[in-house]
Amino acid sequence: MEQDYKRILVPVDGSNEAEMAFKKAITVAKMNGGHIDVLTVLDTKQFIGLHGGMLNGDVIYQLSEDAQKYLNELKEGAVKDGFKEDEIDIHVRFGEPKTVISQEFIEEYKNDLIMIGSTGMNAVTRLLVGSVSEYVTRNARTDVIIVRTDIDNKKLVDKKHKK
Repeated sequence: MEQDYKRILVPVDGSNEAEMAFKKAITVAKMNGGHIDVLTVLDTKQFIGLHGGMLNGDVIYQLSEDAQKYLNELKEGAVKDGFKEDEIDIHVRFGEPKTVISQEFIEEYKNDLIMIGSTGMNAVTRLLVGSVSEYVTRNARTDVIIVRTDIDNKKLVDKKHKK
């Protein structure tokens, strides 16, 4: 069976794992003549308790602007490395990352592959809230690749424990 992925979704959150997934997705898209959708989902629930329990318009605007800037930097880097500018789109969404990634976004954009970084959470956090990558793997309506290695297939080095 041949995997010929034409529309690849890469959710990113600024983590090393997500950026490795993005780099690997570029490689897969080049091999398949595919298109990449790079997505950041801003989960406003994580900010409950700040600003009296509500996010004001200025905070929401700044979150969105920061996310847009980050995605533009990723896109510019990919284009600089030879990826076609018209074959990569960036998206910022608000909502629950797990469901936006695994269901809502791929329904709208007809992605046939999700490439997502493995979780960087510790065991306690995963137990309490569950990892996004784990949820996406179980519930996505398309193929999912969990990226755990760099572009040379070497295990990612945890920046916290690197000496």
